[in-house]
Amino acid sequence: MAPGLAESMFRPFERRGPARSGLGLGLSISRQAIEADGGKISLRDIPGKGCVFTVEMPLAVQGAAAG
Repeated sequence: MAPGLAESMFRPFERRGPARSGLGLGLSISRQAIEADGGKISLRDIPGKGCVFTVEMPLAVQGAAAG
């Protein structure tokens, strides 16, 4: 993956790969939902294999009331 390409994969309507199927919204929507809950999503390219996506979410505060 070329430098800077990883960030572009999270843009709406970006489609990669030979199939070019779907609308290219999945990663954009995922990032918005994860960040809305205080988390972070990142990806790591594995040349010749694909990508590994990592989602980090904050721990819930013990005793916090569910909203």
